[in-house]
Amino acid sequence: MRKSKSGIPNEILNEIFPQKLTRFQFPDKVYGRLRNGILSGKLKKGQKLSYDGVVHEFGISRWAAHKVISELKKDGLLVSKDKMGSFVV
Repeated sequence: MRKSKSGIPNEILNEIFPQKLTRFQFPDKVYGRLRNGILSGKLKKGQKLSYDGVVHEFGISRWAAHKVISELKKDGLLVSKDKMGSFVV
């Protein structure tokens, strides 16, 4: 299974985001779709999500990616590991 720069396999990205998001999508849309992907099991436990990968994959700013990942952590869907990144719980 080939992975994108965000660490999410391309097949799963295509299921979660059937249409490519535009560069100016709100972070809330990215958050909602990633959240649904985690809750549905499409994003597997232990899968890594990086800020730079989310920025590149979804065309949002680094600030927006930080907001999305922070909200997912706050909701208990991601956990940070020192110097390793953020991972699906």
